Amino acid sequence: MALPGFKVLTLTDAAANRVKAIIAKAERPIVGVRVGVKNGGCAGMSYTMEYAEGVNPLDEVLEDKGVKVLIDPKAVLFLLGTEMDFQTTKMSSQFVFNNPNQTSACGCGESVAITPAAPDTLETVQ
Repeated sequence: MALPGFKVLTLTDAAANRVKAIIAKAERPIVGVRVGVKNGGCAGMSYTMEYAEGVNPLDEVLEDKGVKVLIDPKAVLFLLGTEMDFQTTKMSSQFVFNNPNQTSACGCGESVAITPAAPDTLETVQ
């Protein structure tokens, strides 16, 4: 679990509006979205996002701009201080994670290298 007073993840207005639209169109009851990270890709890790039909006991649960986001407990230190945005360009529409713990990304943008937040940096993230 995250430390009290520390925000694991925040959403921009664009991200919150897109998540609300996705949940509204879901074919089954959804409580929110679950965000995490997994090993894979050329840079080492990638972000994950899926429908959450329920809250797992160890999920970090946050609400931002009317959206419930569940954070996989294994991803908390990798996502600490991250802003989730939704961007639309001429070529794509996608969620973008502005993560202060990200050290590099691959050229295709699908994979990232992330270093867990260190205890001494927790004092500055709020």
